Amino acid sequence: MTIKTFTAALATAVTFGAAASANTIVDIAAGDERFSTLVAAVTAAGLAETLSGPGPFTVYAPLNDAFAALPEGTVETLLKPENKDQLTNVLLYHVDDRKLGSTDFASGSNYYKPVLSSERLCITSHSGVTIADGTGEVANVVVADIQADNGVIHVIDKVLLPGDRPACH
Repeated sequence: MTIKTFTAALATAVTFGAAASANTIVDIAAGDERFSTLVAAVTAAGLAETLSGPGPFTVYAPLNDAFAALPEGTVETLLKPENKDQLTNVLLYHVDDRKLGSTDFASGSNYYKPVLSSERLCITSHSGVTIADGTGEVANVVVADIQADNGVIHVIDKVLLPGDRPACH
């Protein structure tokens, strides 16, 4: 690792640490342009106030690129007022009502229950963390353990979609 790379990594860690120690999950996401689509969706669904509340929450936060990878028109359709219930279900599939750091995930593959109570995620913790959703596809946790006053954010590279229970064992 070069000094320049180390300095950049340290600056990022300090920035995230400072932001996380004084902000809610929504504040942190709103302050990071990589989550602008997620913030727009959370706002459209009316969940910003809830996710700014006391928690605790674990949020699997998709990057803008994850939303962009959905089929064309999907995000625009979900953001329409008449689709608020569907948008809310998708977003709540990304939320656990506990604070789960990356070391809290049991080794191997295990089911976890998001706030969307009838659904399950299969979270695999081995050399990194992956999350299988209702489509059977897998998201990678690309940044783990961003601490907020009301929980933790794990940044993921795919939008999690409800559906069938993922194969987990």
